[in-house]
Amino acid sequence: MADNDAAVVATIIGGDRDAYRVLMDRYARGVFRLAYRMTGNEEDAEEVVQETFLRAYKQLPRWESRSSFSTWLYRIAANYSIDVARQKSKRSETSLTQYNDDGAVVDISQYMKSNEPGPERLLDSSRMQECVTTTLNELSSQERTAFVLRHFEDQSIEEIGTALGLSANATKQSIFRAVKKLRRALEPLVSPVKVTS
Repeated sequence: MADNDAAVVATIIGGDRDAYRVLMDRYARGVFRLAYRMTGNEEDAEEVVQETFLRAYKQLPRWESRSSFSTWLYRIAANYSIDVARQKSKRSETSLTQYNDDGAVVDISQYMKSNEPGPERLLDSSRMQECVTTTLNELSSQERTAFVLRHFEDQSIEEIGTALGLSANATKQSIFRAVKKLRRALEPLVSPVKVTS
């Protein structure tokens, strides 16, 4: 597939802009999955897909075929996903503060819908999913990207290292730290409950 990608890129650079659709069809779903896991919402993931393909198109002449096109594309997607997540975090911090007519600060967080799951959602699987999502969001961007690329996108250590600009050892360490943090977060949910008499 990598040789095929290189041929398609050469065709696009040669002037056939319509050939870009081949790469979009080939990788859009994978970019969306990566973006969704990193941003946590569909709307942001769709924005990441659009921006990733736009940025990749503009930078096609800079792609070096030493790394696979998919690795290069995932790197663009991961970086933009991190940017979107940061912007969203800043917006949510400031959006809780509003001003009344007198100019006094009003905290509107008390009026917002709680993120706590209702009783019907307190099944083990939904709690685990929530825990995984929360923990993924708490990882460093490097750990989260490495973990998602490895465990959700089945990328090799070498591909992840190339995408993140890391050595193989540093890549493995990032994945290891992410897994360790996830295990620690999930442990209370999977540990057997001790019954005291």
